[in-house]
Amino acid sequence: MARIKYYYDTETCKYERIKVSKWDIFLNSLGIFTLSLILAILILFVSSTYLESPQVSLLKKENQELLIYYEDMQQDLRQMDGMLTALQERDDNIYRVIFEADPIPSTVRQAGVGGTDRYKALREGKLEREDLVISTYEEIDKLKKHMYIQTKSYDDILQMAKNKTAMLASIPSIQPIQNKDLKRLASGYGMRMHPLLKYTRMHAGCDFSAPQGTPIFATGNGKVERARFSSTSGNMVTIDHGYGYETKYLHMSKFAVKEGQQVKRGDVIGYVGNTGLSKAPHCHYEVWKDNQHVNPVNYFYNDVTDEEYDKLLELASRENESLG
Repeated sequence: MARIKYYYDTETCKYERIKVSKWDIFLNSLGIFTLSLILAILILFVSSTYLESPQVSLLKKENQELLIYYEDMQQDLRQMDGMLTALQERDDNIYRVIFEADPIPSTVRQAGVGGTDRYKALREGKLEREDLVISTYEEIDKLKKHMYIQTKSYDDILQMAKNKTAMLASIPSIQPIQNKDLKRLASGYGMRMHPLLKYTRMHAGCDFSAPQGTPIFATGNGKVERARFSSTSGNMVTIDHGYGYETKYLHMSKFAVKEGQQVKRGDVIGYVGNTGLSKAPHCHYEVWKDNQHVNPVNYFYNDVTDEEYDKLLELASRENESLG
């Protein structure tokens, strides 16, 4: 119930009741509403400027966490790039050296990522930390490119390793007959007196004396190029090992292989004999590299110890008569 207000009228010397019109009520109400509105706006401005809402606080916290995440990710990327650089150095300075391959040029390894502006969409998004986001993407793209190049390099090395394995299996590296006691090497490579022709000439191989019928082994993987009789060499087998290597086995009593046959190191290819110009049963063994005969004793390294190899070198250097 509204309070009734009075005022003292000096003319009538009485208290008269104050009468309020509807217009006055409207104006009073409008003033109160306006004042309230101004106060509300002021409070909202102060609160939005100096006080944070729960939603704003949450968003700021998420932004801070994302910033930390991006910084940690960049640090991880730098560490990964360092490890990749170490792998690249091992690749160029160790693996490719082993397989006699040229290192990958730095211009290829450090090649940039293609595209005029790969990050145009990010720039148009007007991100608050655009520099941080774009630099992170740049690091990721660069790392992906370098990893791809390194992966291709390892594919090449794997293929080279396979080829190297095949080459090592093909290079002559054992003695053509069993010689555990090192007593079979009768004559070495060099100028020797021929036992039947009776003059000194180049002895292009090593003679291994052994009883008739002793097995003769292929000294490396290859293909039998010739298996035929010669008036001077007797029954002779020639093996093409590839990679520029060829071996010859002379004076056999009989063959154990045919021309065109593939053989592996250690396979029996024939038997010791005394055919052709030969003084006694033995195997005359030659190694050829790039169409030039070389000293076979340099290739006796896969079935002897260091001490045994030194002994073979000593035996091969003796200036004794060849067997044929």
